[in-house]
Amino acid sequence: MSDVLIGRLVVVGVGLIGGSFAAALRRAGQVGEIVGVGRSADSKREALELGLIDRAESDWAAALAGADLVLLAMPVGQMDAVMSAILPHLPAHTVVTDAGSTKGDVVAAARRCFGERVGQFVPGHPIAGAEKSGPQAARADLYERRRVVLTPLAENGGAAIELVRQAWLACGALLTVTTPEHHDRWLASVSHLPHLLSFALVSELAARPNAEEIFNLAGGGFRDFTRIAGSHPEMWRDIFFANREALLTELSAYETELARYRALIESGDAAGLEALIGTAREARTAWAQRQG
Repeated sequence: MSDVLIGRLVVVGVGLIGGSFAAALRRAGQVGEIVGVGRSADSKREALELGLIDRAESDWAAALAGADLVLLAMPVGQMDAVMSAILPHLPAHTVVTDAGSTKGDVVAAARRCFGERVGQFVPGHPIAGAEKSGPQAARADLYERRRVVLTPLAENGGAAIELVRQAWLACGALLTVTTPEHHDRWLASVSHLPHLLSFALVSELAARPNAEEIFNLAGGGFRDFTRIAGSHPEMWRDIFFANREALLTELSAYETELARYRALIESGDAAGLEALIGTAREARTAWAQRQG
C-alpha cells in the first residue's frame, strides 16, 4: 500500500509492547495489514478480538510473506530461537527490529542467526513498559513522548534505519541513538536495578510470617516503589541474566550507597543524613522537571 509507511507489519509477541506498537501505527494510519505471531493461542485470539492484529499465524512462511517490517517483542531469552526460525522465510527487503530491554545480547544473537544478512536487523528498545502484560494491556498511546533507543549496526543500510525510525516517530516516540554497550550500561542503572530492588523488597516482605499485616499497613509510598514488582517474571529473569555484568556493577554501587546511609543512621549524624537526602531530592526534582 503506497499511502502507508508499512504495508504489512509482523508482530512477534502480541502483548503490551507489540500490541501497543501495532495499535499506535494503526491509529496513525501508517500500516496496512498487521500479522500476529506468538506462543500463546489465547494471546493471539485476544489480540484478534481487540483489533490489534488482522490475522494470526503460526507458520513462519505464511506470516513473513510480503512483510515490510517485523517487530520482535518477546522476552530477550527467546531471541535466538525466533531469529533462527524466521531467517529461512525472511524476504530480502524485510526489515527486522526488536523491543528488547537489553541490546548487547540481542545484537550477538542477530549476528549468530542472521550472519551476512544481519544488516536487515535494526536493534531498538522502547522505554515504555508497564507492570501489566498481555494484549489487554496494549494502548495506542503507550509510546507518546516516551523514549525509544535505537542502536544501529554498521551493516544497516540507511533505508532500514529510516523505516524503523519513522515507525517509532509515527507512534509518537522520542528517539535516541547510541551503541548497544552504552544502552546496556544506562538501562542497568535506571531500569534494571530499580526493578530488581522492587522485586527484592516485595519478596522479602512477603516471606515474613506477618506479611498480611504489613501489606495491610502499606500506603502510597509502598505502592509507588513496588508498582514495577508486578512486571512479567519471565521477561525480567531474561533481562537480569542478559545484562548480568552491568547490573551487578550497579548493584554493588547501590550497596555502597546503602552502607553510607546506614552508617549515618547508626552514628546519629542528623546533619549528614539530611544533606544526603537533600541532594537526592534535588536530583529527583530536576529530573522530573526535565521530563515536563
